[in-house]
Amino acid sequence: MRVANLWRQAGDTVYVVTRRADRAAELGNGGLVPLIADICQLDSLRDLPRVETVLFAVGYDRSSPQSIGQVYVGGLSNTLLALSPSIERFIYTSSTGVYGHSDGGWVDENALCQPTRPGGVACIEAERALLAHPLGRCAVILRLAGIYGPGRIPRAKQLRAGQAIAAPSEGYLNLIHVDDAARVVLAAESRASGGTIYCVSDGQPVLRREYYEQLACLTGSPPPTFAPPSPDSPASQRAGSSKRVRNQRLLSQLQVRLDYPSYREGLAAIVRSSH
Repeated sequence: MRVANLWRQAGDTVYVVTRRADRAAELGNGGLVPLIADICQLDSLRDLPRVETVLFAVGYDRSSPQSIGQVYVGGLSNTLLALSPSIERFIYTSSTGVYGHSDGGWVDENALCQPTRPGGVACIEAERALLAHPLGRCAVILRLAGIYGPGRIPRAKQLRAGQAIAAPSEGYLNLIHVDDAARVVLAAESRASGGTIYCVSDGQPVLRREYYEQLACLTGSPPPTFAPPSPDSPASQRAGSSKRVRNQRLLSQLQVRLDYPSYREGLAAIVRSSH
């Protein structure tokens, strides 16, 4: 939505795909052009308009009957089939989950991708499918770190209540503020070379314990405590991952200047705006 609104403010006509009629009405009232379609149903994509740029930013609905692979890989394949070959830029939002590293070491765009979680596996398969497609010539892949922003600080309520956070305290978090992530998309549209991958992170990884200590300090919450996550929870799947993501290619090639160069500035701004 942030990217769509930035494009609209720049005077572009912005089409937005949604599966729901009520959501389509909301989008239309916001100055966007809604299209009701489902990427998992190719027939629903038959009438996509001719556009210059496509942003494929699809999250996984855990209530969906489809697997994450069917949505991320199958949905992307359907979309590529339905699009006009005249597109000038295709931007795919992937994830730093494509890296399966657990040793806390540094990774960048050239690091080996051996994901261990279903989301990371689906993302790397989708990346490869996109680059192998004819539209791969104009594709840009953005491997986003953990997105945070106003209303999107996981476990903040638990922290304020003094409840234990169900996660290991020592793993690294790699983060990007949602507003910076949106600006990166626009920079990728205008400045990236086709077939290029970028790690979208603030480049300032932080141990989970230090992150929540900072948040506790800013919000006047009790110091954080931690507990083992439930074995079948997404947090448990993430617990084994620990890496530090570099962002040098992002900064040098896309010439992006982050408004929130670390979690410290980002959290402080969010807390200020909430009061």
